[in-house]
Amino acid sequence: MRKLPPMTIAIDSKLPHVGTTIFTVMSALAVQHKAINLSQGFPDFDGPEALRSRVEYYLNSGFNQYPPMAGVPSLRQGVATKVADLYGAQVDAEDEVTITAGATEALFCAIAAVVRQGDEVIVFDPAYDSYEPVVLLQGGRTVHIPLKAPSYRPDWDQVRDAITSKTRLIIINTPHNPTGAVWQAEDLAELKSLVVEHGIFVVSDEVYEHIVFDGVAHESVCRDEELMAQSFVISSFGKTYHVTGWKVGYCVAPRALTKEFRRVHQFVNFTVNTPMQLGIADFLAEHPEHHLGLGAFYQKKRDFFCELLVGSRFSLTPSGGTYFQLLDYSAISDADDVSLAKQWTKEIQLASIPVSVFYADQEIDPREAGDARAAGRPKVLRFCFAKDDATLTQAAEILCSL
Repeated sequence: MRKLPPMTIAIDSKLPHVGTTIFTVMSALAVQHKAINLSQGFPDFDGPEALRSRVEYYLNSGFNQYPPMAGVPSLRQGVATKVADLYGAQVDAEDEVTITAGATEALFCAIAAVVRQGDEVIVFDPAYDSYEPVVLLQGGRTVHIPLKAPSYRPDWDQVRDAITSKTRLIIINTPHNPTGAVWQAEDLAELKSLVVEHGIFVVSDEVYEHIVFDGVAHESVCRDEELMAQSFVISSFGKTYHVTGWKVGYCVAPRALTKEFRRVHQFVNFTVNTPMQLGIADFLAEHPEHHLGLGAFYQKKRDFFCELLVGSRFSLTPSGGTYFQLLDYSAISDADDVSLAKQWTKEIQLASIPVSVFYADQEIDPREAGDARAAGRPKVLRFCFAKDDATLTQAAEILCSL
């Protein structure tokens, strides 16, 4: 049989500067070198048994066909009840809550719902890497505002100066990935004054909403009715219930924005698998103590990890939220963070995430990044402490040996 010659296919990429995400790169490297993986943000322990039991019940009881496009009613109502209990916001479960295939899908749909050709979108660097590609796919342009260490909170004068007649959307993230910074009430007040004055939409990435430490309250956009009227608020059951692989999240938004959001959602993913939605709905209703106690659960892990590093050559400010801790390695190495993260994964079998890849001024594929990537950036790596104590102890022993 005669073989056809190979075809050369030329594609004019819509995302020419986007490479494989750093999370995929570092996790693959961790597997290759049998390293402890404190890079990608997932626990090495399982979700609650009661939750898994409810999913198993529905899986084995005939609840395996398409659910409604917007999500099963009991789960949407559960989200609405939680939002009311925590933030005092009255949300219509029917028309203002949508269940999504993880927060990443929700972010895509929210951005796509409002961004048009030529629009500008303000993001804060270091910015989670899924924001900008979605903006670019809509024909928009991202405007990057740096967050300065060690507080990593916005300079609102700088935000104000960045707003133009083309500014369509501001994307915020609190608690913040990758820095662990937590916005305060005055930050939300500043945001509100700007978006109301200029008629700007907000996407509020709040996937770590329940993981806030030291008695600080999570300042959700949902707390302010006027701000909420122009916002998409996005969260994640995967982060809350230690089941990141389930990829179940949600978006809360006013009726008009939800209508446009669902127009996109129905053609991106249509809906989310039925047994998990129903199981999560039951667990959310029956075990609110889980999300109410999540901050204390992870603060214990944060404190444990930080205490293990006392006496090491790293410097750190304890994370204010999320399950990530930044470590400053400037006393140990002059290497850029991307090179060092890869080197340590290979040589000491410990994987982390370099923070410089979340800044926009380096259009470099994470696989090829070198010294230029980290020029002028703090020498910090991000470590995930959503791990068993034994894993954290082993990792800390390695870090303290450096």
